[in-house]
Amino acid sequence: MSNAVIAQLVRIRERTLWSWNGFVHVYRTERSMAQWLVANAVFAVLAFVLPISAGERGMLLMGGILILAAECVNTAIERVVDDVGTDRRILAQQAKDCGSAGVAVTAVAVGVAWLCVIGGVVL
Repeated sequence: MSNAVIAQLVRIRERTLWSWNGFVHVYRTERSMAQWLVANAVFAVLAFVLPISAGERGMLLMGGILILAAECVNTAIERVVDDVGTDRRILAQQAKDCGSAGVAVTAVAVGVAWLCVIGGVVL
């Protein structure tokens, strides 16, 4: 293997570790991440039990993972805002609220997808 390939593999490994560390941090510090993980586990089982297409299943599973990603981004926003200062600032509160809204909107989108898929199964 060339040095360039080895260097790229090292970078991939480092990025993977940094991402994993971030995920673990969110899991350990944000109760909502644990709740979303439980919800994802329940809905993943449901996605595999229901008589739906592979595409529908993939979309539903992907949606659950996107909620986890939104929760990570929300936590990142909260950490940066809190690091800048602890005094109450309207823009800081708005940034945190917008991050939270991002998680909520993502969850609503996934809920709509589930309703569409379940509606197709029932009808």
